[in-house]
Amino acid sequence: MKTKSFYVASIMLGFIFWNCSKTDVSNSSSTQLSLKSALSQNMQDLTTAVNAITSSPAYQVLSGPADLNTKSAQISPLDTITHSILLADIDGIYDYKATSVRRGFMPIMRFFNKTAESTQMIVRLPEEKVKASRTLLHYTPTDTLLANNYIITLSDYQYRFSFLSGWTYQMASSTKIKNVDSGTLKIQSKNTKTAGYQFASQYNFPNGYITKCQYTSGDTAISDYAITNGTKTLYEEKYTAIKSKTNVRHRETQFSLTIGNVLILRELAPGKNSLDSAKVYVGGKLQLKSKVEIVDKTTDATDNCVTNQKRELKITFDDGTSKTFTELAGAVVTDITSLFASMRQAYFATGIIDWIAWDIYTKK
Repeated sequence: MKTKSFYVASIMLGFIFWNCSKTDVSNSSSTQLSLKSALSQNMQDLTTAVNAITSSPAYQVLSGPADLNTKSAQISPLDTITHSILLADIDGIYDYKATSVRRGFMPIMRFFNKTAESTQMIVRLPEEKVKASRTLLHYTPTDTLLANNYIITLSDYQYRFSFLSGWTYQMASSTKIKNVDSGTLKIQSKNTKTAGYQFASQYNFPNGYITKCQYTSGDTAISDYAITNGTKTLYEEKYTAIKSKTNVRHRETQFSLTIGNVLILRELAPGKNSLDSAKVYVGGKLQLKSKVEIVDKTTDATDNCVTNQKRELKITFDDGTSKTFTELAGAVVTDITSLFASMRQAYFATGIIDWIAWDIYTKK
């Protein structure tokens, strides 16, 4: 699969909707800080976290090049069978070693070779091939000098697909780079004509940071992006929009952005079918003299978030001064956007695995 959307089943939603309510925020010890001071402090913590994540070797598992020429499942409209590729179908240890084999009269290159049995799927390849993925499926004589020091271990892999019903997909993996743990990745997806597109992923970094994201289309569209460290939520943005038989376009029903102990919240006005004005809380305490203006940069009614820079916030503090979210966050805004775009795609991490899985499947 060259490009893939990812799903989390309803029983796993608790896995994605981590705690970040107004009640949780109210337990913060920083309730005496003003909104301006709290945001400044929390933005520093967020910047430190994002810099630590994006500068870590583990980040390349997510942000590796997207130019890998992976194989995709091409199914004929006449094929009504539901196909399945499971971990048991692809388990074993696979080493990167270019080998010439003959198929009929044509010599072809095989790049991944099964070298041992395992109940998991373990793929070992050179880090250099990860950093320059265009060379992954191209042999050069110097490849024999490269060590297979980039190791991906799959503990879960399920890919079911058919022309009529769409697909479901899930995988769980861990990575080591030069014998150093580089975190764990979980991805789940579903795409069907009836349920629409559903996706979730989570990456646990070795330095303790966890990034999560979810997107669900359909009648209820949900976006959720978060960065946590232990029990502390450094950043979380949630967006919900619904459509019905009377409203064919999605309409926003709730939006929240949490940065440390600061919560910005907009939801439906009590007893009305329209959005209330946005409110801002510090340590669970409503800031009566501060206000937040939400400015949309797009007409997209789903996934309309600050995270992907489709929305801007203008915050007016109790002293009358104003700052936008972009001004407060600075350069880290771009890093946050890139981080969660990588979470949504994970091209290289899934590309290698899916390439091998599809190759094994088609040869059976």
